[in-house]
Amino acid sequence: MCISETQVRNRSSVRDSSTSDRRLQSTSSHRSVGNFTAKTTSPKRILEKHDSIDARKCLVAQVGLENFIRSITAPLDLTLPNAVRFNMNGNGRMQTWEDVYMAERVYTQCLGISKRIYQMHAFTHEPDKKLAYFILEEHNERTLPFLPGFDFHVLVFTYYNDRNEVTAVDVQYDQLSFFLHCFGLAQLHAWFVEQVMTPLTIVWAKAYHNSGLVNPFTFMLQLILFPVLLMYYWGIL
Repeated sequence: MCISETQVRNRSSVRDSSTSDRRLQSTSSHRSVGNFTAKTTSPKRILEKHDSIDARKCLVAQVGLENFIRSITAPLDLTLPNAVRFNMNGNGRMQTWEDVYMAERVYTQCLGISKRIYQMHAFTHEPDKKLAYFILEEHNERTLPFLPGFDFHVLVFTYYNDRNEVTAVDVQYDQLSFFLHCFGLAQLHAWFVEQVMTPLTIVWAKAYHNSGLVNPFTFMLQLILFPVLLMYYWGIL
């Protein structure tokens, strides 16, 4: 009896699923990607990109940045000429791998990091763009006992040329969160945002929405007037 009921449920779920799929396709001729009106993309282009992307699992785990960089190039047979355009989150732009490795050694010592274990578990490859990108996982151990160790995630974009030489690397991450972790303040900051900032922001957002004046101009006006009023209240102005 239980088996037959399960089979009925399965047939029913399949029937409901197929019905919903047909309903979706009837309202949009572009399958599950929806119906967009953007000028620079379309469901067809999204599907073409999806078909051309190569996403695969690949485990790389190394101590130290240089060891990690040299290991992650192996899956795509990339080489590392010394010249590279390395963009560190928009706050530092280096032109050689020697400078990249030197900068990493210096700032890890400045921040009290004794060891960094870099990991990559999968990457996405877009051959048409000669681009591969992945999430880099960092495990950071500290030099001083009162500094907490922490894990961190970074998004890395790697570009290469026709000769399979890495030409540019773009590293993106939440810099505020990184430094809060370095100084052991991440949990305190998370508590303050959740318990203090978010409730106040929700109250402001509801009042702003109910005013019927939500637009970029009134928003920018608030950004200008709010600090001015605070400085006036504190007697600075």
